[in-house]
Amino acid sequence: MLISKYSEPEFDPYGDARQTETDDGWRAPLAASKLSAVLSLPGSKSLTNRELVLAALADSPSTLHAPLWSRDSELMVEGLRALGTGIERVPGSGGFGDDLRVTPADELLGSTTIECGLAGTVMRFLPPVAALALGPTTFDGDEYARRRPMAGVIHGLQALGVDLDDDRRGTLPFTVHGTGSVVGGELEIDASASSQFVSALLLSAARFERGLDLRHSGERLPSLPHIEMTIATLAARGVAVDNPETGRWIVAPGPIRGIDVDIEPDLSNAAPFLVAALVAGGSVTITGWPAETTQVGAQLIDLLPRFGARVVRDGDRLTVHAPETATAEGRGIRGVDLDLSEAGELVPNLVALAAFADGPSTITGIGHIRHHETDRLAALAAELNGLGGRVTELDDGLHIEPAPLHGGPWHAYADHRMATTGAIVGLAVPGVVVDDIASTGKTLPQFTALWEQLLA
Repeated sequence: MLISKYSEPEFDPYGDARQTETDDGWRAPLAASKLSAVLSLPGSKSLTNRELVLAALADSPSTLHAPLWSRDSELMVEGLRALGTGIERVPGSGGFGDDLRVTPADELLGSTTIECGLAGTVMRFLPPVAALALGPTTFDGDEYARRRPMAGVIHGLQALGVDLDDDRRGTLPFTVHGTGSVVGGELEIDASASSQFVSALLLSAARFERGLDLRHSGERLPSLPHIEMTIATLAARGVAVDNPETGRWIVAPGPIRGIDVDIEPDLSNAAPFLVAALVAGGSVTITGWPAETTQVGAQLIDLLPRFGARVVRDGDRLTVHAPETATAEGRGIRGVDLDLSEAGELVPNLVALAAFADGPSTITGIGHIRHHETDRLAALAAELNGLGGRVTELDDGLHIEPAPLHGGPWHAYADHRMATTGAIVGLAVPGVVVDDIASTGKTLPQFTALWEQLLA
């Protein structure tokens, strides 16, 4: 079992979870009645960390309004500060902490070490930035981070002429020996393991002397919406990404504008709360839902009705109602066959939902999530089966046969999505104890407080 390792940052990444854990873990509260909750959520981790990188590479200062304050975003802030970027907190009005004022460095400087934790965006987005700095920058992270795929970024930078020493591991730890510039040009990588390899190179590409003509050579490319998000954030700062064919992206060299940007609420973090409406009954409303977005969590609008939910949008409010077929004898949740290759981060919470369905479910296209914070396919099967479930691992997914569940320990594997999945199961199964609810601090430090508000 991996244990979360938290530094001592300016804010508390544990949020309220530290106070609600007991010696044996966090006892997931049972839903005593149908839900009728209205919740607001803090900013998107994916957007916050992309905007932080672009603000650091911009030609003038930027302000990020309503950024996410979590372990992942704090690690990104500290990593950019270590390279010489000025980042200061300024009073915010979003209700979830300060805004961020980012002042690009006159010259990025290495001769430092960057702690990545388990944050894929930090370990993948910052090495190209470090290649633009003067001096060596060493990257390392938590124990499991050393097993997360990095080859697309490592080999990509090496192919561009960057001196990167990884002892031929293709993983953390490694050192980037920055020279202050990257030539750029044509590059081919295999991004089958993570779309973040593509995003990492695109974010810095405009600062390369010749820009970047990037091709993906693998058989598949997971999580395409995240690449679309990267392209959209670049476009807002005046950087055009040409996509002349599938799996090819061209970025011309040029400036990156400093801007003021509002960070959208994290729609993937909305998943456990919206799923709760189907498991516990009733309804859950999320406020601040954007009219248009590149976030993967927006797919919940189409995915949850597949399980039988009724979804209603009213301005910036999204409400999910339990299935109308729910009765005293059953929840009315339908079994599904889903390809979630574009929405891997939603899988854990949706698997919990499938465990309470009235028929079997098969979720495929998700082999890449074996390489997220943990092997999520193995972890989901192990934890649900440990509570009496019938989950079978497939090469590229999971098959879930609903079965009566009982209480017991739920291991989070230092993985925020696994922790929130345990909370979902605990809504309907007495005695579920999540061993590391504090791992939700990775992207949502307020999780336990919001969960209590959900059930109030």
